[in-house]
Amino acid sequence: MRKLVAILVVLLLLTACASPAATPTSAPASEEKVPTATTAPEAPAEAGSGHISLAGSTTVQPLAEKLAEAFKAANPDVEIDVAGGGSSVGVKSAGEGAADIGMASREVKQSELDEYTNLNVVAIAYDGIAVGVHPDVSVDDLTVEQVRDIFAGEITNWSEVGGADEMIVVVAREEGSGTRAAFEELVMGKEGPQITDTAILLPSNGAVRTTVSTTPSAVGFLSFGYLDGTVKALAVNGVAATEANAGNGSYPVVRPLNMMTNGTPEGAAAAFLDFIVGGEGQAVVAEEGYIALQ
Repeated sequence: MRKLVAILVVLLLLTACASPAATPTSAPASEEKVPTATTAPEAPAEAGSGHISLAGSTTVQPLAEKLAEAFKAANPDVEIDVAGGGSSVGVKSAGEGAADIGMASREVKQSELDEYTNLNVVAIAYDGIAVGVHPDVSVDDLTVEQVRDIFAGEITNWSEVGGADEMIVVVAREEGSGTRAAFEELVMGKEGPQITDTAILLPSNGAVRTTVSTTPSAVGFLSFGYLDGTVKALAVNGVAATEANAGNGSYPVVRPLNMMTNGTPEGAAAAFLDFIVGGEGQAVVAEEGYIALQ
């Protein structure tokens, strides 16, 4: 009997060992492990809707208007108003918060930075300042020193610089102009002579161009962006007044074009400035005859 029981136990053990291993039960679909989600990168800031006001330099004004048109094509819900007034107005408007963005066609002065301590300055382009003359003036090239002496009233006849015996009519911008401030710094010199009191003073680059183009023997200074063939741009120090020469540093009279905000820009103003210094905005800068940022 004992032998029979022992045999049965052995048979049971052998049967259990021969049985296939149990297949693990799959977890319910609700319990399956879900891959860990990764955080999506932040999208570039969008302008959305809003209103942006700009004021200041009459040199930057037409460029800003073109940039606004291009920006609004992609952001139709943003309204942009661009007004002139001069670079000093642009600095004050930004510094006091009277405009969202100020415009200046010159370096911002240290005294202005001291007065408006929250001023944020953004360079958007560079611009050459041309010495333009009436098309009939026979002179083609002047040195920086000769240009300085002409605008100081020390050279008064074109014959003194190789031209015809004709009195020179000096045309300049009024005080507060960024173009004038840059010209005074780059040509007249910080400690140099002042622009002659006999100069015809005008409120904009466009007015200078019109006056020089229609006044025999006239000479004036104006932004490269306003050259259109109605005045003759003189070479300075033997270097032609071209965008290429201004861009490579060989032309000696080049200044920055700046936009300014009261502190770090936000919202639509920030988006607009980002657009300007980006690829699309800089393409507009180049199309309008200014020098794009490097």
